[in-house]
Parts: sequence; structure tokens; C-alpha cells
Amino acid sequence: MLYAILCYHMEDVVGAWSPAHDEAVMARLSVVRDDLAGQGRLSLSALLVDGPFAETKEQLLGFYLADCTDLEDAVAATRELAAANPGGCYEIRPVSDFWKSNGVHGARP
Repeated sequence: MLYAILCYHMEDVVGAWSPAHDEAVMARLSVVRDDLAGQGRLSLSALLVDGPFAETKEQLLGFYLADCTDLEDAVAATRELAAANPGGCYEIRPVSDFWKSNGVHGARP
């Protein structure tokens, strides 16, 4: 089953990181991403670019789309991401194929 793993962090904290710290966090996250991809479990990972923001302290920074056997497997993958990016928080959401779930079964408009 596909799960979206949404990555959040405090905007002021991330904004205060030095370039070296940011690079180190991204390198640690790359190890986890590459491991998931090497197992054939990563469909997509993406960083979000600057845009209109909600007035919140936490910002959605990016997401991973992972193929996990079940929720426990998705939680385990998320724990690896959290260990690579201390202080961030993550949300796990199951993903359903819209076209299949609405009865169209693969037909596209």
C-alpha cells in the first residue's frame, strides 16, 4: 500500500540552519531515501519550494511516497527519517488511487 509521509519542521529553526547543517541533514535523509529506493519501496520524494504559507509555526517541507506492507512498516520508515532529521515531525497518510477508488478503474478524463 502507498503511504504519503509528510515532513514538517519549524520554519524559524530550519531558516536558522547554517548551510553546512542543512547539507548534513539532507545527506542523512538521502541515506534513508536511497535505502527505500534501493528496496523498490520509494515511488517519489520531493522538497517543496517557497510559496504562499499558512500562518503556522510548522511548515510542510516535503514528502515521500512509499510503498509499505502496512502502517507499521510505514511507521518504521518514518522513524528512520525522523532519526535523520531530529526536531522535524512527520504525518503518515495512506494513499488511494483516485481513479480506481471512484469506480472508474484506471480511466482518465
